[in-house]
Amino acid sequence: MAKEIDNPCIAVYQLSGDLCLSCGRSKDDIRQWKRMKRPEKMAAVQRASQRLKALRKKGAAASR
Repeated sequence: MAKEIDNPCIAVYQLSGDLCLSCGRSKDDIRQWKRMKRPEKMAAVQRASQRLKALRKKGAAASR
């Protein structure tokens, strides 16, 4: 297992309120990333992934 958790940012910041629509992280997650320990980063990436899935679902439902 890798020691470092890769930053999920794809360098396309699209903030909507407190959320980046490109990587799924909250503003707090983005700000604190460099200071987070591995377990915190893993949790942040998991939350971001869940947010992006929910956004895709919401977008798919809206386009019907």
